[in-house]
Amino acid sequence: MQAPMDITQKKIVIFDLDGTLTETKSPMDGEMTGLFRQLLEKKRVAVISGGGFGQFKKQLLAALQCSPESCANLFLFPTSATRFYKYQGDDLVEVYADLMTVEERRKIKEAFERAFEDIGYQHPEKVYGEIVEDRGTQVTFSALGQDIADVLGEEGVRQKKEFRVKHEQKLKELTAAVASRLPEFEVRLAGHTSIDVTRKGIDKAYGIHQIEKLLGISRAQMLFVGDALYEGGNDYATKRTGVECIAVTGPEETKQLIRSWLNVL
Repeated sequence: MQAPMDITQKKIVIFDLDGTLTETKSPMDGEMTGLFRQLLEKKRVAVISGGGFGQFKKQLLAALQCSPESCANLFLFPTSATRFYKYQGDDLVEVYADLMTVEERRKIKEAFERAFEDIGYQHPEKVYGEIVEDRGTQVTFSALGQDIADVLGEEGVRQKKEFRVKHEQKLKELTAAVASRLPEFEVRLAGHTSIDVTRKGIDKAYGIHQIEKLLGISRAQMLFVGDALYEGGNDYATKRTGVECIAVTGPEETKQLIRSWLNVL
C-alpha cells in the first residue's frame, strides 16, 4: 500500500466496498464509520461496487448518519455503476438506472443453468438465500447464497474466504463457461464467491467515466482504492482509465490510508 504524493490535489476519492471499506457483505465497523464520516467532511467520496443498493444500505448507510453537508459529498454507484445515487438535502435520490430487459435477464439465468451442467458444477449442500440473483441492472451468482453474511455474520465471511481459496479454479471455470454462452455481456469473477453479469462495457471503468461526465471531475483529480486491482480482479478495470489507484489488502489498510489523509487535510 502506498499513499498518493498529495491527497490535497485530489477532488474525489473512490472506494470499492467489499474487502476495502468492509468485510464481504458486512457492515462498516465503528472505527471505519467514524473515519469515513470525517473524510466526507473534507472530500467528495464515491463508492463503486458490484453489490446491489440493498447492500449499500446495510453495509454503508445504516451506521453513517452524516450531516446533510457531508452527505452532499457522497456518491454511490451500486451494481458496477449501473445505478447512481446522490443526496439532495436529506433525500437520497436515484440519478439513473441502466435496467436490463426481462429477456436479457432471463437469458443470463439460463446461461448459468447450462454452465452448471457444462462443467459439472455441484452446489454446496447448504446455501443461504438466492444463488443467482436478479438485481435489475445486473445478475449475480453467489456460490454460498446471497445472504450468508447476513445469516452467519463473521462465520459467513470466514466460509466465503475459505470457499474462494478451495474452489477458485472451479469459480474461474464457471465464469469462463458462462462467458462463452454470453459473448454480448460482461461476465467477471467478483468478490470471494460471486460472478457478476452486466451489459457489455459495464465495469468499474464505466463508473469512472460516469463520475467524470456527471460530476465534472478529471481523471487526474480522482483516486481509486480497492482490494482487487490485480489482473483479473474486479477493480482492475480502473487501471485502464489512467486514474491513480492504491491497492489495499482489506479494511484495516484502508483505515490507515484515511488516517494519513486526515492528518494533512
